[in-house]
Amino acid sequence: MTYTPHGKHLIAGEWTLADTTFRSDPAHGPSHAYGEATPDLVDRACQAAEDAFWSYAETTRAERAAFLNAIADEIEARAAAITALATQESGLPQARIEGERGRTTGQLRLFASHILNAGYLDIRMDPALPDRTPAPRPEIRMIQRPLGPVAVFGASNFPLAFSTAGGDTASALAAGCPVVLRGHHAHPGTAEIVAEAVQAAITSCGMPAGVFSLLQGGGNTVGQALVSHPLIRAVGFTGSLRGGRALFDLCAARPEPIPFFGELGSINPMFLLPEAMAARGEAIAQGWAQSLTMGAGQFCTNPGIAIALDGPEAEAFATAAQAALEGVGAQVMLTDGIAKAFRQGRDTACGVGGVQTLAAGTRADGREVRPVLLKTTAAIWAADPALRHEVFGPLGILIIAKDADEMLALARDLEGQLTCTLHLDAGDTVLARRLMPVLERKAGRLLANGFPTGVEVCDAMVHGGPYPASTNFGATSVGTMAIRRFLRPVAYQNMPGALLPDDLRKG
Repeated sequence: MTYTPHGKHLIAGEWTLADTTFRSDPAHGPSHAYGEATPDLVDRACQAAEDAFWSYAETTRAERAAFLNAIADEIEARAAAITALATQESGLPQARIEGERGRTTGQLRLFASHILNAGYLDIRMDPALPDRTPAPRPEIRMIQRPLGPVAVFGASNFPLAFSTAGGDTASALAAGCPVVLRGHHAHPGTAEIVAEAVQAAITSCGMPAGVFSLLQGGGNTVGQALVSHPLIRAVGFTGSLRGGRALFDLCAARPEPIPFFGELGSINPMFLLPEAMAARGEAIAQGWAQSLTMGAGQFCTNPGIAIALDGPEAEAFATAAQAALEGVGAQVMLTDGIAKAFRQGRDTACGVGGVQTLAAGTRADGREVRPVLLKTTAAIWAADPALRHEVFGPLGILIIAKDADEMLALARDLEGQLTCTLHLDAGDTVLARRLMPVLERKAGRLLANGFPTGVEVCDAMVHGGPYPASTNFGATSVGTMAIRRFLRPVAYQNMPGALLPDDLRKG
């Protein structure tokens, strides 16, 4: 099955032409023209979302679940065409796209199943106590209610699972909120075909037309217009710290500030404890190399640094990691811009005094890169902020701490992270217990004897963390708790049953 993009925006059920266009820049295959969004189109999409909210927010949980499942069905019906187009645009291999498509439909179905149980609404009821002294108590009931229209920004590194019908869109729709989606310029064709799947589900389920709109292009002007629009009530974003912080500041500066749920990246440190290193350091090094280079290192959970104690085990680990990384060939990055930024980050880190380059990663150009492995001391790493910044791509830094106290000091000095990992054996428990209270304050997900790439979509998952990993430490963008971002609690005091939301009245 082939698909030829038409380059139109989707607004309130209609595919709309634009006056100006931009061209896609695929890793391979043909380029196509797409309409450039404008602030006027943003306004039309937001108005349509607001109009849709009044009826969509009142749909039953069963109706929304059927809608989410229908979107998943429509995506699977276009599976071959989505795979062909997404691999061309992103340069990602077919197996990766097929796996990501399964994750996308899987999380849609997970949210559908989750909302059929009203537990996520956190319903609470306190009965009236008319005879209480010295004052009677009224009846009070509480339930979570949808916020309103949500703006979602597609991610560069996940053309499916964090983009058009990805986790932010799925969780907002599950909550009862319409979505205005800003497609990512790296994969506009993929955004378009998935939007067609969403529109088909809107039609088959009889949902209001404005419940989902797709806007493409338009640069910073359109992004700013979207987050600043007075009808948008929250924003979901996955991307760079610089871009995310700019949008976050816009949300905070609005006359009526709104929540910005930004996932902004992380260096995801791994702490290599001595007993584990002595027992299986080479295996850990090989696993680290595989995790670092998965998807050319273009994951927000890429484990960018590993911290070990000084000694022969650390030297053996460095040798094993170097050998594993030097065996990895050139890999294609998602865009020319991402490849350029990777090289800039690599060159900056390599240029820091006291940093040793073990694997140089220089034998590639264009959109291709090779893995980089650096080594330095904890003191040098702590003294130079340039080493603490995420380098988006296959670059790892091995940091040598002179003792356990210096390892603990490094942990305390970390910024907020998505993940922190401990590689440990039973004999490492005492040191691990010293580290755990620190790491709990630093990250949203803690791992033991694993690698953080690969984020399970399930009830208990937390994909978020203290700033700068994300802009809201109490939220997650993966897992069923993601729905809570787009709900707010409302209490009803002595309210007649006929005026209560259905779920609260039944409760």
